[in-house]
Amino acid sequence: MGIFNWTEKPSQVLQSGGVIGPDERLPWGQTGLMGIQHVIAMFGSTVLAPILMGFDPNMAVFMSGIGTLIFFLITGGKVPSYLGSSFAFIGVVIAATAYAGKGANANIGVALGGIIACGAVYTLIGVIVQMVGTGWIERFMPPVVTGAIVAVIGLNLASIPVKNMAANNFESWMQALTFVSVGLVAVLTRGMVQRLLILVGLLVASVLYAVLTNGLGMGKPLDLSGVMNAAWFGMPSFHAPVFEAQAMLLIVPVVIILVAENLGHIKAVTAMTGKNLDQYMGRAFIGDGVATMVSGGLGGTGVTTYAENIGVMAATKIYSTAVFLVAALIAVLLGFSPKFGALIQAIPLPVMGGVSIVVFGLIAIAGCKIWVENKVDFSKNKNLIVAAITLILGTGDFTLKFGQFALGGIGTATFGAIILYALFNRSEE
Repeated sequence: MGIFNWTEKPSQVLQSGGVIGPDERLPWGQTGLMGIQHVIAMFGSTVLAPILMGFDPNMAVFMSGIGTLIFFLITGGKVPSYLGSSFAFIGVVIAATAYAGKGANANIGVALGGIIACGAVYTLIGVIVQMVGTGWIERFMPPVVTGAIVAVIGLNLASIPVKNMAANNFESWMQALTFVSVGLVAVLTRGMVQRLLILVGLLVASVLYAVLTNGLGMGKPLDLSGVMNAAWFGMPSFHAPVFEAQAMLLIVPVVIILVAENLGHIKAVTAMTGKNLDQYMGRAFIGDGVATMVSGGLGGTGVTTYAENIGVMAATKIYSTAVFLVAALIAVLLGFSPKFGALIQAIPLPVMGGVSIVVFGLIAIAGCKIWVENKVDFSKNKNLIVAAITLILGTGDFTLKFGQFALGGIGTATFGAIILYALFNRSEE
C-alpha cells in the first residue's frame, strides 16, 4: 500500500465503538476535524516551550508541522505521531545561552547549533537501531534510568517560573491563580476540555489577569495592541545556527531523553492499536532526528513525539496517520500568521509562569510514572542509589568541568544515571 493510500472507513464505525487503524481513515471531512483537534492538543506545550527558551513560538508551531511531515515521510506513513517542541531542551538551552527568561533569546544561534548536533546524534542512533534493533537501547536505559532522567527535567526547571517569572507579590498570586485554574479544569471537567487542561486553564487565567489589571488596576495591564497591529500573513522569523563546542556538549545529551520518549510512545501506540510498530522504530528515530536538525537549522526548537497527541488517540480510538498529515499542514499554515504569533506573545508572563509550574511538575511526575508502570524495585540498592543520585544531581544543577567545558544539571544527571547503572549492574553480576 502506498504512503498516501488509506482504506476509507465510514463514520458509522465510531458509533459502534470501532477503531480506525494507522492505515485507515475516516472520510476527509471528519479526518480534517480530527486534524484540528490534534493541532489544539499539541498547541499549549508547543508554544510554551519556545517562550520559556526565548524562541519565536510562531516559528515553533511552523516547524512542528514541518517536522511532522518529515516524520510522516521517513516512516512511510506507518507511525501515527505528532512532533512538537521538546521540553527536554529547555534547561540546557537556558544554560547554554544564559537566557534571562524574558523576551527574545539574544544567543539563539548558539542553541540552534546544539540542537542540530543533538538531531545528528539522534539520527545516527536511528540508523544503528534500523540495522541491529532496539534491544541494546532497552539494556542501556532501563526504566529506573529513564524515569530518573525524565523526572530530573521537570525538577531542574522548577526554579525558572518560581524565581524568574513573577516580579512582585501580585504576579506571584497570579501564578497561584493560574495553576489552581489548570488544576480545576483537570479535576472538574470531562472529555475534550479535560484533555486541553493546559490551554483552557491558560485562557481562564488570562481572563482573570485582564479583569484584575485592566479592570481593577492591580498590575501591569494586558496589552493586545501587538495583536491588533500584526499582519494576518507573513514569513516566520528564521535564524542561523552558531556551532560552539561547549553549547553542543551541553545540549547533545538531551538525545537520550528523546530516544526514551520516542521508544515509550511507539510502545504505547503498539499497545493501543494491537499492531507491532517495533519494525519502524529505527525510522521513527531517524525521522525525529532529521526533523530536529531541520528545525534547528531554520530557527525552531528541537522536536519530539508528543504524548498529548497519543492521549487524543487513546481517547478517540482513531490512529489514522492521515489525521497527522492534516494536522501538520494546518500547523504549517498557522506558522505564516504573525497575528497568531502576536497573540501568543501577549500572554502575561505570570500566567505563563503558573502554567509552567504545572507543566514542569507533570514532567517530573511522568518520570515517577515510568517507575510505577514498570514496577521498578527500589528494595534493590542499585535502583535506589541510581535514582537518588540522579535526582539530586539534576535538581541541584551539579556541574563538572572538563577544561573549558562545563557539564551541568540535566547533562550530569543523564550521564550519571547511565554510567552508575552500568557500574552497579556489572558489580552485581
